[in-house]
Amino acid sequence: MSATIIREDPCIGHYARYLEGEKNASRHTISSYLVDLEQFVRTQWGAEAKPPYAWADVDKFSARKFIVHCQKQAAVATTVNRQLSSLRSFFKFLNREEHVAQNPFAGIISPKRGKPLPKVLTLQEVTRLLEAPRQVAAEACLPPAAPKAAGAPAESSAPAGEPDATRRPAGQTGRSAADRVWRDYAASRDTAILETLYSTGMRVSELAGMNESDIDLLASVVKVRGKGKKERLCLLGKPALKAIQDATEKRALLAGAPRRAGAAPVFAGHTGGRLTTRSIERLMKRYLVRANLDPHMSPHALRHSFATHMLDAGADLRSVQELLGHASLSTTQIYTHVTVERLKQVYNEAHPRA
Repeated sequence: MSATIIREDPCIGHYARYLEGEKNASRHTISSYLVDLEQFVRTQWGAEAKPPYAWADVDKFSARKFIVHCQKQAAVATTVNRQLSSLRSFFKFLNREEHVAQNPFAGIISPKRGKPLPKVLTLQEVTRLLEAPRQVAAEACLPPAAPKAAGAPAESSAPAGEPDATRRPAGQTGRSAADRVWRDYAASRDTAILETLYSTGMRVSELAGMNESDIDLLASVVKVRGKGKKERLCLLGKPALKAIQDATEKRALLAGAPRRAGAAPVFAGHTGGRLTTRSIERLMKRYLVRANLDPHMSPHALRHSFATHMLDAGADLRSVQELLGHASLSTTQIYTHVTVERLKQVYNEAHPRA
């Protein structure tokens, strides 16, 4: 069974079209809903069941059975809550369209979940991370080290997410001018990526989707498209703005820099195409290692750091909510707990009778 097969069910197909057309949901969101519905179908009717499914036969006992099944699979509370939300929304839609008489998931209480504090970088750690691309590029320009012993693996100094430019055809010696120009651009681009993530607090998917036309250099703002394709303006600090301008200028120097048809992405790879979120995650992991930080951190850590540092400096919660693009203030409130925990740490370290 797959998401393609269950989409053949008339109700699920109608719901998917509703999400895409009326709710303006992204492909990723629709795919997540279909995965949750597929798991429910497997639990309710078995893996071999074929559409159409008897949605009208699903009652509250079926709903509770599914939640218990998920919990027995050792699913964490956040996963169970997401699945419960998906099915609650689906049956609400079926009830509205008169496919079922009631929503069996309407009265089910969501499992309580813990609220782990987000991982946040200190100001000093952010500085080290932002300086890492230039340091990596500088190291790549150093003379080659002495040959290693036979069988020893060679280390690549290529910019993150890019081919290893140190491997050349036989007979080619030294770095070509094109290599140096590309490496200079890649270092500027990666610096601009990290600066923009920290300066704006935007999501990595929002950064990957940025086009050159979205940036207003005079106003120092960038238009981003967040969840549900909602648009908002993010503010660019002077370092981020300068880094973007520097990367744009150096990209123009690339000989025969490829340009794809359509909107021009702000951050491009070797082929001229838009960098993916996965590529950005890989390059950040490389620079986390270079800065001697936790390599398991994701680009979202810079979003967490942005919000926490803003609140530490006295910004009000509502303003931070608007800058992050949170629909609910309660989502932003998690960062107040980070700030309180930091205050407690300072108090315990500094007060003589703490």
